Amino acid sequence: MGFFKRFTKPKASVSLTLSEKTIELGNDLDGSVDVSCEEEFDATEVRAELRCIEKRRRERWIYDKKRGRKIRQVYWDIATLHSDNPRLGDKLHLVPNFRKTYPLSINIPVGGRESFDGLDASIKWLIKGVVAIKGRPDVTSETTELQVVKASAGSAPREKKVKMVSCEYCEGLMPQTDTSCPNCGAPRKELKQRI
Repeated sequence: MGFFKRFTKPKASVSLTLSEKTIELGNDLDGSVDVSCEEEFDATEVRAELRCIEKRRRERWIYDKKRGRKIRQVYWDIATLHSDNPRLGDKLHLVPNFRKTYPLSINIPVGGRESFDGLDASIKWLIKGVVAIKGRPDVTSETTELQVVKASAGSAPREKKVKMVSCEYCEGLMPQTDTSCPNCGAPRKELKQRI
């Protein structure tokens, strides 16, 4: 790799598609991360980055030597309230004309804070797709701002979909979380590898 190549992003693009941009606390956000490239390179992983950032306006008094007195200084205090980087894909070697879509499902914690934008404070939920590259800048999608709201009184968090797998003995379908087949009662083989 050339010296200057270390400071440039590969010729690739990442786009994030979401099923919705307004979501209730406690629900899953579904979507996909699409990766395409025009250059050959190695990536360490494909992931999404979800952040909840709180900004608060603060004031402090500092001494100004020129004026010979204390003056009021206004600044913004920034804190990360929630951070999650779900891995969507492992190491991969990308080649020109590579295209792949990675499904995304990430939970917005029920104990999180809802989005808010005011004069003295704000809470923003941001998400983006990332192709991580060792030794070079990562390729990222545009950052999307989510509108996170409190769950309404009548709504409950959506039930998570349970993947169905086939029994190795009777070939009937059973939930992936079951330890034995509900049809024939046989215990599941290789349970640790599948969960």
